[in-house]
Amino acid sequence: MQKLLIVGCGDIARRILPRLLGHYRIFALVRDPQQCAFWRENGARPVLADLDRPDSLQRIAGLADIIVHLAPPPAADRRSVAGHHGDIRTRWLLAALARGRSLPQRIVYMSTSGVYGDCAGALVDETRALRPATARACRRVDAERQLRAFGRRGVVVSILRAPGIYAADRLPLDRLRQGTPALRAVDDVYSNHIHADDLAMMTCAALRHGRSNRTYNAVDDSQIRMADYFDLVADRFDLPRVPRLSRREAEERLSPLQLSFMNESRRLLNRRVKNELRVRLRYPHVDDGIAAALTRRKDRCS
Repeated sequence: MQKLLIVGCGDIARRILPRLLGHYRIFALVRDPQQCAFWRENGARPVLADLDRPDSLQRIAGLADIIVHLAPPPAADRRSVAGHHGDIRTRWLLAALARGRSLPQRIVYMSTSGVYGDCAGALVDETRALRPATARACRRVDAERQLRAFGRRGVVVSILRAPGIYAADRLPLDRLRQGTPALRAVDDVYSNHIHADDLAMMTCAALRHGRSNRTYNAVDDSQIRMADYFDLVADRFDLPRVPRLSRREAEERLSPLQLSFMNESRRLLNRRVKNELRVRLRYPHVDDGIAAALTRRKDRCS
């Protein structure tokens, strides 16, 4: 049985774990000792280490045949002694893996669709040139480049570019209750989505079918504008629709972080995940996932 190491043990990692059990001997890199019990009780062997402390990563050298890299870059640029900018966590991870007697056979990395930048609402496939517009997207591009270079050493590297992830417990309900405005229709942008369960399924599919140095838009079939998505959630959960602003008004009232998501518009195509990874979406449209979330809530209350 092959050994698989999960790096980045958040929500998606917890969703893929049941899909992997019985197929791999699973290790989970955790930095919080209090999390070890969860992974051990659920069939994985925790490895206590921290991507921000490269000296702690020595134990993963040569540990696993397969790496599932779900860890985000640091929140802000950091510079190592060597002067490296970008995703220093991925740099330290790959350096640790390179010290093993053998390299892993395969790496699946979860990146972001933000690497494309603003595409003015155009249809976007994986051949689109990368034009990241934010610092966090630039760090993701750096991580992708590092992994591609590592892949040229004989490691199969598959990269999933995920957009906005949602699930029953990852809906913008607080934003709706707070009445945070959205853009009016004439100024609105296309947003892209993927249900967390479908993203977990795509990650596992990439382990089986992902091609070497290949990228995949890990997105559903929706082509929906951001404010329309908020309206869908509001209507399903009997919440007031948020007010709409012009772009100029939004620039005056919203935070830079909120605005950053309203400055990029694209419609991602998912032909590769369907044709190459052989994925059949459980929630092909955001309305499917929202309806399932509402049903789940009603079942809990009944």
